[in-house]
Amino acid sequence: MPHMLLIHEAIGQRATRTDAEGRARYEEMLRWGDDLKTRGLLLAAESLAPAANSARVTLLEGKARIVDGPFAETKEMIGGFFLVDIGTREEAIALAAECPAAAWATVEVRALAPCYVR
Repeated sequence: MPHMLLIHEAIGQRATRTDAEGRARYEEMLRWGDDLKTRGLLLAAESLAPAANSARVTLLEGKARIVDGPFAETKEMIGGFFLVDIGTREEAIALAAECPAAAWATVEVRALAPCYVR
């Protein structure tokens, strides 16, 4: 069953790291992703740019409303994700606990499902 592991990072956290620290964490995440691939669990993974570079789009009365980041009301951003194919929710939670990012961020576990499923 596919699950998304979303990495929630504090806004500005990346800026507190030295270049070497940032690269070391990124390499650690890449190694973990390679391990997931070797285990046959990884479907996709990506790191995301900071929220300052993002935009939110909403249609209001047929017109696009665009709000550029950063977003003042947010205290965290999605820093990246791992899409995995794993048997159960409990196994996905155990996998999230293995994620190196769990040491400095929150790893949210979400099953994939049609939007009409509650």
